[in-house]
Amino acid sequence: MTVTGATTHSKLTFRDFLEQLPDEEGDYELVDRKFVRKRPTRRHETIAEYIADELKAEIRRLSLNYWVSGRVVIRTTTEDGTEQGRHPDITVVNKQLWDSQPMAYSALLEPPQMAIEVVSINWEDDYVDKLGEYQRLGIPEYWIVDYMAIASRSYLGKPKELTVFVCSLDDNGTYRMNPYRGSDRIVSPTFPELAVSVESIFNR
Repeated sequence: MTVTGATTHSKLTFRDFLEQLPDEEGDYELVDRKFVRKRPTRRHETIAEYIADELKAEIRRLSLNYWVSGRVVIRTTTEDGTEQGRHPDITVVNKQLWDSQPMAYSALLEPPQMAIEVVSINWEDDYVDKLGEYQRLGIPEYWIVDYMAIASRSYLGKPKELTVFVCSLDDNGTYRMNPYRGSDRIVSPTFPELAVSVESIFNR
């Protein structure tokens, strides 16, 4: 996925971002007070859709009270308090929260249950920036799906391996990063019975 920047607004807020989107067709984020358009590759989209389909199937199977979407924008903040507008590849929201404002935009001020990012070339966005913002907001579970093994060896080991990290908040509000590789079944706190392996994701 590549990203492109638009005009900088010195005081662009999250509300401004929602009201001033350049067009309704593009997927945008608010980053450092700029519009940034997301342009995912087909491979990126295939992996995201597969994961979303598996989560939706699990919700149906167990009649869980969640809504899964790839169109949700979440208000986060940087360490210095600057508002950001993040658009995860997949967001899992408590259905009661989702249904509480049926006429509202697909935007959240509250933390969803889960966010998933399929890693792009600018991998530090997912491993560092978004991880910090999602942790600060208090999103209970965050997946980093590195289908290109593009992050540094400090994350992926040597030799680097395709990895899915499941980050879950501990009692101190800090993410624990659990790596899964190869034939590992991904262990999700939100979906403890989920029967999805790393191989099944990357073999799409």
